[in-house]
Amino acid sequence: MTTRRILAVNGGSSSLKFGLFAVSADAEKALWMGAIEGIGAASARWWCQSGYGERTEGQGPVADAEAAVHRLVALLAAASSEPPDAIGHRLVTGGPELSLPVLIDDTVRLRLNRAVPYAPLHLPYGLAVIDALVRQFPTRPHVACFDTTFHRTLPERAWRLPLPRSLAAQGIRRYGFHGLSYESIVDQLKPDLPPRLVIAHLGSGCSVAAVYHGVSVDTTMGLTPTGGVVMATRPGDLDPGVLLFLLQQGGYGLTRLEALLNHESGLYGLSGITGDMAALLAQRQAYEPAQQAVASFVYSVQKAIAAMTVALGGFDTLVFTGGIGEHAPAVRQAVAEGLAHLGVELDDTANRLGGPVLSARSSRVVVRVLPAQEERMIARHAAAVLDAARPESQSAH
Repeated sequence: MTTRRILAVNGGSSSLKFGLFAVSADAEKALWMGAIEGIGAASARWWCQSGYGERTEGQGPVADAEAAVHRLVALLAAASSEPPDAIGHRLVTGGPELSLPVLIDDTVRLRLNRAVPYAPLHLPYGLAVIDALVRQFPTRPHVACFDTTFHRTLPERAWRLPLPRSLAAQGIRRYGFHGLSYESIVDQLKPDLPPRLVIAHLGSGCSVAAVYHGVSVDTTMGLTPTGGVVMATRPGDLDPGVLLFLLQQGGYGLTRLEALLNHESGLYGLSGITGDMAALLAQRQAYEPAQQAVASFVYSVQKAIAAMTVALGGFDTLVFTGGIGEHAPAVRQAVAEGLAHLGVELDDTANRLGGPVLSARSSRVVVRVLPAQEERMIARHAAAVLDAARPESQSAH
């Protein structure tokens, strides 16, 4: 493998994380890492830091994906005189047609458009980022990397939904998400990867996965990133009869229902004030709905972790990751307390300090906190796609 400079881009609904990596056959060296946060708000924040600790910060208006990409390119231009050799993009899903990392061409771009209904909250923004970066780097290859790829190993009993088989033939199934995050946790645990691993990715979006010898065997999200555990503004699993009731009796149309499920539910709906966990933790003593929202979140995560142990026949290790998982010791402690019957016990000091090992010596389950390294996985996959395509392109010439 030739060493390549890969720009890995990870776009969310209001943020754009990125990393510039030198990728060789056996390593991904981070040259620069950064993020633009608060896109669309009155004032966004951004930072960019080199692998040697050199850091640039700033804030100002960043209206949309196009403006965020311009800011990203400006940050990189100030940090490095060399443009990237390729750009890797994180996308939550490629729908039924795309399940592996792939070079983006006109055909792939059309297939990505057709996948939008499978993640209507996430994909339009991700596609806007792709289009903006293609305009910035039109001669460079662009690679799409999917969160669903990691979950291609789900057994049929996990991926098939209890619906008519004709619907599965149309692509209605459990896909699972946060796969690049899960893959990065598995990678960090090597070479001592535990055979029965449960990973809780807790952030604005949340999911839990069961991983057996490094292979995904079950996860909480399904067809779209709306289901599973309670999230910042999404409800997680919900009685489908509620949706029918709202359509038939509540005066809801499809547009109103979409807004409810993606923007008005979860922690925000439960608290009535915010979907931000840090803010809820700060207000829960004085404001009962905030306390109730945190309690509901914790309970849903506890149930999800316990359910994943069924897929594994128990578990050896539990890993917390994501913004909440990495930075909210109070949430980790509360989740662990409800799993004591499964052998989970935290060391209070280790949990407060952020680990990386959180479990007490007496705990039957090892508990860790590890950072999600999605950008590193994106860079790795993008380089692999380029290497796989190179012999074909050479023979074509």
